[in-house]
Amino acid sequence: MHSVFRVDDIKQAVSNKRLWEVQLSLTGDSDPQLATLTERIKGELFGSTGWHQLGHLMLKGGHFNQAEELYNELLKNSSSDTDKADIYHMLGGLKDHQGQYKEAVSFYEKSLEIKRKTLPEDHSSLANTYNNIGLAYDNMGNYSKALQFYDKSLKRKEKSLPPNHPSLATSYNNIGLAYGNMGNYSKALEFYDKSLKIGEKDLPSNHPDLAISYNNIADE
Repeated sequence: MHSVFRVDDIKQAVSNKRLWEVQLSLTGDSDPQLATLTERIKGELFGSTGWHQLGHLMLKGGHFNQAEELYNELLKNSSSDTDKADIYHMLGGLKDHQGQYKEAVSFYEKSLEIKRKTLPEDHSSLANTYNNIGLAYDNMGNYSKALQFYDKSLKRKEKSLPPNHPSLATSYNNIGLAYGNMGNYSKALEFYDKSLKIGEKDLPSNHPDLAISYNNIADE
């Protein structure tokens, strides 16, 4: 149980062309490639518990119904405000993935209500929730409403993060996109430029995020 094997070789059986022989070798904790893969998987998953991480893994795999069932069950059995805020946030993300943006906003706002009672106003978790609400409004075409929440997110990030943090670049880019969609191209360029300056300092010259920034500026 819970063993991980490395595939060493796959070849067609000589005696029966419909069969394939697979040579496996057992890996262990000392395997550097397994350690790298494990750390990468950990970095891709979010959540304070194994159950929350399982839900996030289901989301990434597109198993939305199963993830929703899991989150609702976790919500029913949760007695912690922190857990409830996290679960509401994840349900918001689920609805976002499904394109149900009004429902996403509703869940994000439930999460936000709890967080504002339990966390300081400049906490990074509040910034993330404000940003996600902004994205949902953006996807609904309500760009002025999106800007309100992007701005709330940005103000908290500017207080808690160093000035060249990639998350700030993301916020500047989101704000630029919203202004561009509203036809305010000079404002859009102002924020695209802020995003690009951070990217040029922080990212390698061939990073795809830089290409996106250059493309956004060219489009305006």
